[in-house]
Amino acid sequence: MSDLPPPKIEFPCPDYTIRVMGEASEHFRTYVVEVFERHAPDFNRDALKIRPSSSGRYESINVVITATGIEQLQAIFIDLKKHPAVQMVL
Repeated sequence: MSDLPPPKIEFPCPDYTIRVMGEASEHFRTYVVEVFERHAPDFNRDALKIRPSSSGRYESINVVITATGIEQLQAIFIDLKKHPAVQMVL
């Protein structure tokens, strides 16, 4: 076990990736995009990556943003976790 402090993020932080995992559906994907449009409107939609689980029941969505501060990241995580289809946000 390490006694090193966690790395500090310097803002703005370009190419900050957030992964959202949840139940695969168009509604889930739409909700994730809406959250990022609200909190990081300049995010690169072309860099959005959706990967289905092996069963196809779940999917992960990777979104790359320029993180502007801890408040922005907290707001994104809070809003994403409000949706019942969202299982995990990393």
